[in-house]
Amino acid sequence: MEIRPLTQPEQKYTYSQSTQIAGQTGCIGHLRGDFDSTGNGFYTTWDDHWDRWKTDEFKAELDEVINTLREGRGLLHNRRDMAAFVKANPDSAFKGHYCTVYGFRVDTEKHAFLLRCNPTKGDYNFYCYCYVKEWLDHHIQKAEKGISFIDPHYNEKFRIPDGGEIIISYAWGEKAEKTCRFIDECHTEIGGSLYHICEFAEKMEMNGHSCEPKPQEPPFAQRFQKHKDRER
Repeated sequence: MEIRPLTQPEQKYTYSQSTQIAGQTGCIGHLRGDFDSTGNGFYTTWDDHWDRWKTDEFKAELDEVINTLREGRGLLHNRRDMAAFVKANPDSAFKGHYCTVYGFRVDTEKHAFLLRCNPTKGDYNFYCYCYVKEWLDHHIQKAEKGISFIDPHYNEKFRIPDGGEIIISYAWGEKAEKTCRFIDECHTEIGGSLYHICEFAEKMEMNGHSCEPKPQEPPFAQRFQKHKDRER
């Protein structure tokens, strides 16, 4: 069974998505687990996202993937072996919500299993998000086009990558940063709210607000490796 580090676009899908994105990517659900205080236990819970895709075939494949990763000194064998595994794969590191985490992907014929790992005592040690592979890959491919921001006349002002941020300058002088997610060519989520791109442009103009792209940071893996090099 092949296991590889996640690409940067795939990393976003190791967290729960909105209903729109979960539906488009065929997110079946996710498995959460930890190795107990000893580092050698194995406790898991399952959460459904779209249980209509939770077929017997999928259940068998999930069991096979998890059991295989538990064998030998695999990624999910215990906390010590997980730490060794991620250390051997530094390009799997990415910035999580509150710490550095490590991402991997395993594919079967019809399903994709995306794992977010954190070999730290006291935290959940892994999340495994399960997708209909064809749907996930199709959505990621479309999202590579980025998110277009236009004026009310459909003239493009700028474009940001899926998961990028904008800075909104409100008419009363305040500013706010909002994360944006690709839905399709004409729809986006901005700060968790769904908009047609023209609807958002009209709202900005009507209320006297403006927005601009937030400058992008270098890829996290690149910054993480530089940090590790300085520690040596």
